[in-house]
Amino acid sequence: MRKTDITADLVSRLVGTQFPLWAGLPVRPVDVGGWDNVTFRLGEEMLVRLPSAGEYVAAVHKEQRWLPALAGHLPLPVPEPLAAGVPGCGFPWPWSVYGWIDGAPVTEQTIHDLPQFAADLAGFLAALYRIDPAGGPPPGPHNFFRGGPLAVYDGETRDALGALRGHIDTELAAQVWQAALRATWQGRPVWFHGDAQPGNLLAKSGRLCAVIDFGTSGVGDPACDTTIAWTFLSGESSRVFKRRLAVDRAAWTRGRGWAIWKAMKVLLSALDGDPQDAAFTTRVIGKILADHLAGT
Repeated sequence: MRKTDITADLVSRLVGTQFPLWAGLPVRPVDVGGWDNVTFRLGEEMLVRLPSAGEYVAAVHKEQRWLPALAGHLPLPVPEPLAAGVPGCGFPWPWSVYGWIDGAPVTEQTIHDLPQFAADLAGFLAALYRIDPAGGPPPGPHNFFRGGPLAVYDGETRDALGALRGHIDTELAAQVWQAALRATWQGRPVWFHGDAQPGNLLAKSGRLCAVIDFGTSGVGDPACDTTIAWTFLSGESSRVFKRRLAVDRAAWTRGRGWAIWKAMKVLLSALDGDPQDAAFTTRVIGKILADHLAGT
């Protein structure tokens, strides 16, 4: 099934067939959709979330199993599963109904005080890391190996370094990557979010108000949660995040590895026809490289 085949009409039929209590409620796409899932508003108090491809199906079961267990230990709202849908009406995968959380995706316009936002996000992640990890899902295909050793992406990263010669300082980027590989994780496994980026964070009245999309979450190394320090934060807000986040120095080194791996992937794609995204991602890589040189 193609992502474009997942329409409001399909969702209406799925809901009407499997959850007659909600049949007839209006279904409309959300203003800002995701990549791994397609999301629709269901009435005023719910949303429907459907995986956009087979590789995202494992996250559906994971969120339904673990979000209720995590929610009571966290200082901000997270998605509340209300119902578990099954394949039907031509849709081949399981899907979910969640409670609606009011808020807008985090941007520089929806956040009034970036250092306060950085402190709030670090506090949320610190609370997540304190939750008992017993029985939680270790890194694997379900979350694209977030929380595991960076070496799983070594070949892909080396390919990207070769392809990006002339576009970025690949010699320095290779140093960032090698330093991350050497900074092996020695800590105890903790719950991590895995993709704590603006699109998965909601703001209301200028403050961080909720954290969503736990599809890449798991139990392991939390270094993957550091990457927003370079992708969105800068200056004082980045310094606040680094001071407040409950990880050691080596985690920041590994975090730069996670950040440069993903940024190089994005840049390679953007160079084919998205100059705005290419320029933004080049700036992100510049921040990662500068941070490496500063040893912070």
